[in-house]
Parts: sequence; structure tokens; C-alpha cells
Amino acid sequence: MPSLKPKPACTHCGQKWLDAVYDLARIGPGWPQRLRQYGASMWRYRELLPVKEDAHIVTLGEGWTPLLPALNLGLMLGHPRLYIKDERQGPTGSFKDRQAAIAVSAMKAAGCREAVVASTGNVAIAYSAFCARAGIKLWAFVPSSVPAEKMREVALYGTEVIKVTGTYDQTKQVAARFAATKNLFLDEGIKGIAAKEGMKTLGFEIAEQLGALAVGLDPYRPGGSVPAWRTPDWYVQAVSGGLGPVGVMKGFAELREMGLVERLPKLACIQVAGCAPMAQAFRRGQRQPLEVPHPHTDINVLATGLPGQAYEVLFDLMTENGGVFETVSDADAFRAMHALAKIEGLSVEPATAVAFAGVIEMVRAGVIDPGETVVINCSGHTFPVEKHILGEQIGRDMQLDDTMNLGREEGLLTALEELDARVQRIAILEDNPDASRLIRRILQAQGEFLIEEAQDGLEGLALIKTTRPNLVIMDLMMPGLDGFDVIEAMKADNALKEIPVIVVTAKDLTADERLRLSGKIARLRPKGSFLDVDLIEDIREILV
Repeated sequence: MPSLKPKPACTHCGQKWLDAVYDLARIGPGWPQRLRQYGASMWRYRELLPVKEDAHIVTLGEGWTPLLPALNLGLMLGHPRLYIKDERQGPTGSFKDRQAAIAVSAMKAAGCREAVVASTGNVAIAYSAFCARAGIKLWAFVPSSVPAEKMREVALYGTEVIKVTGTYDQTKQVAARFAATKNLFLDEGIKGIAAKEGMKTLGFEIAEQLGALAVGLDPYRPGGSVPAWRTPDWYVQAVSGGLGPVGVMKGFAELREMGLVERLPKLACIQVAGCAPMAQAFRRGQRQPLEVPHPHTDINVLATGLPGQAYEVLFDLMTENGGVFETVSDADAFRAMHALAKIEGLSVEPATAVAFAGVIEMVRAGVIDPGETVVINCSGHTFPVEKHILGEQIGRDMQLDDTMNLGREEGLLTALEELDARVQRIAILEDNPDASRLIRRILQAQGEFLIEEAQDGLEGLALIKTTRPNLVIMDLMMPGLDGFDVIEAMKADNALKEIPVIVVTAKDLTADERLRLSGKIARLRPKGSFLDVDLIEDIREILV
């Protein structure tokens, strides 16, 4: 097993890019069975991790995070096999906990008393927590553009925070010079062993959990019978320097070498458009990354303008196994961020939202096939929510008049009625409960609609006649009366004929069916081909 004593370079060849190499032929046989004795953390894979002694392990319970099906997002995109690797559940709320756990354990093993990192936020937070637990003083160099809330969290752990007025690339240079001057250990990130070894445990967990799901086992409970391990068709992650996917693919590669999986997944690396040196180089077929000297993005954790050797590794992986670099705008990412929170209940950091925005674009463009299994790295939590994401107006005011006696019911009811003054009534006619739930949730998240539902055409027509909604959203394929008959019944009734209708259907319409709907509906939206914002824009345009 390799040693993880921190070194700036290989003692034999002088290279600074260091990799841990294991005797996989010896470890592989029976390894999945031996895992049954270990609990739910990344240290269950300790035979393939470079920390030798249990006494050197610094842990806060990191690893074995949930693999969640993206039920509502998958339904919205018409893609049922989307999975979310929820790294928000780590000790400090990001996937960098894996990197920090290995790195700080290595520092402890080497007797380090002080260390230096450069970070845009998550690395500094994770390393601060683990260094505090290990009794190691940490110096964290961060660009001044990092949100103050993240800097305060770093400082909370007792870390010395050095704010650098410059880019992230400049910050790394300052940190390296400081470490050299003070003769302190500098974490080399992707060049060192620790970072990649921590990240590869993500690949191990994904393959083990997908294997459990495939045979109906609980993917959150390690142990028990050992299913066949499985890799997804796609692994997707937002990238800045490229550490994450390099480490994850190393994990998949080791599993393949041991015969536990047949292939590596295709890799999708998503960059923000305002700082996309890897994506730009990949599109030109270049194995060397371009440089973006002045990144233009509000997502500062992805603002690495000069990526290093990781891009070459990713380029080779994509060339051999398939994959793409994609770019999305900040606005795309923030829309995806809102959608995930509203329909999946996941509050994610903007970098994670970049990955999901990339998946949305890839699915809609047909790059990802509907039958393919996709795992997206939900790399971290967004807390607190940065002001520019939501803006100033995050709620409605409820004014209580001084004359109102809140001890009396009518006083409170008067105030509550004012909240409902702008509410408009929408009827949903949909026999698929999952589809109905998704539409309902999209509308609920706006806070301005009164929603009523029916599960068949007869019930729906009766609801419309009784409630006279401002808008009807309906499927066409329903029991009782189908959607065509409901629409024609509405148009034949003088009291209902002016109510606008949005059809949301999976039905592949014939020319005659389209003619039958012509002039009778306000919008036609095929299921799986629109986003939440598309539906809301339709509604607002129709109801103005």
C-alpha cells in the first residue's frame, strides 16, 4: 500500500503530479465481501486508501452519502433514470470533505503542525474543520470575491484567513510563495495523492449503490448480500480545476481493473460560460487548455482561468470512453438552482446548479438518451443563499392595521384576505398522480395560484363548471372523457368557452388531432420537453 506522507514531488523523477498505486490483483479478489464488515463511511474502502494506520485517520463521518432518484426533475425532462449523489450530506456540506479527510489524515501521519491551502470556499471550510479536529493550524488564502459568509465560516474554525485582492489563480501563487517562505506544508490539490484518493471514493460508492438499486436492495445500508457493482452511463459534474472527475474516474478505473465493473462511464464536465477554458479547448480539439485571464461569472468557485494538468487527463478520458464539455450561463445555473429547490426540495450551491443546468441542456439536445443512467454530483449546499440569486423581494408583506384586534378572529381574517387578493384559480386535469404532483408543485412555488385537481375528464369538467377557474391545465389521455371531449364541451358552453386551456401531454398527435385542437387551446406543451419556467411564462402571458 502506498505511503501518503506529504511530499512536494516524486523523489525518483521529480514530477509534482503524484498518484497512489495499489496491488489490485491481490486486493481485488473477495474485496466486495470484505466490505461487509465496515460501516457507512468512505473509510469502508480503506484497503484502497493510502492512510495505513487507524490512529492517523481524522474523520467527521464523511462519505456514504445518499444516491437519490431525481423523481420530479426526471419527470419534467422525460428522463426517468437521473440520480443525484447528494454530497451536501458531508460534515461541512460539500464533496471537499472527502479530499480534506485524506489530506488531513496524511498531515497527521507526517506530524504536520501547520498547513496552507488556497481556496474559493469549500476546500477552506472542509480543511478548516478537519484541521481543527486534528490540532493542525491552517492558513487559508481566498480571493476577496469569496462571499463573506464563507470566510466567516472558515474563521470560525480558528483558521487564519488571508483575503487576496486578485483572481483565484493569483491567490494560489500567493499561497505557494507564503508556504515556501515559512517552510509550511502546502496542499497541492490535484497534483497530490490525497485529493484524488478522496474523490475516487465517490466512484466506489456510486458503483456499489447503483448495484444495490439494480437488485432492489437499500442503497443506503452497506453490507448484506453483495450485488454486482454498476457504473452509470454518464457521470456529470461542474468543473473548475477538474479535480473531482479525475478522482472519480480513477475510482471507476480501479473497479474495472479488479473486474467489478465492465466499463467506465461517459464523462460530462460542465463549465460556466464566463470561465470555460477547458470547454473552449475541447471544442477546438486541443489537449492543452486555454487561459481565461479575467473570468466573468458570479459563481466564483468555478473561476479557475488557468487549469492545469487535469484537463489533459479529462481530455484523454473523454477521447477513450466518450464524453463532452458543456457550458451554461450564470442565468441558466440560477434557474436550475431554483427548479431543484422548488421541485426536488434540494437547496444546492451555484456550482452544483451548473451541473444540473448542463444535464438539462444535454437531455433536451439529445446528447443523453432517455434510457441512459445518469449520476450528477450534487457537490454542495447553498447556505446562506447569496443575495444576487433571489434579489431583494423574497416574500409578500402582511400589513396589520393598528386598529385590528388580533384577539378577535375577524381582525386576523381581514389581514389574511389581503394575502389572497391577487390569487388566481387554476384547475389541473391529469390522471397520472406523478405528473399532477409536478405541475402542482411548479404552481405552488409561485405562491399566487389557488390550485384544484381532477383525475379524469368527467370529474374535471364538473370541477370547471363549479369553480370557473381562470385557467385549465390538462392532459389529453384521461379516463371518462378524454381531453379532446372536455375541451369541446367547454367551447360549447357560453359560461366556459373563454377559459384558456394549456394542454400538457405525452401523446404524439396526429394531423387530425392537431386540427381538432386548433383555435381551442392557448398552448400545447409535450411532456418532458419543457422546464418549470416555461410553464410559468406561458401562464403569465395567458393571464395578463
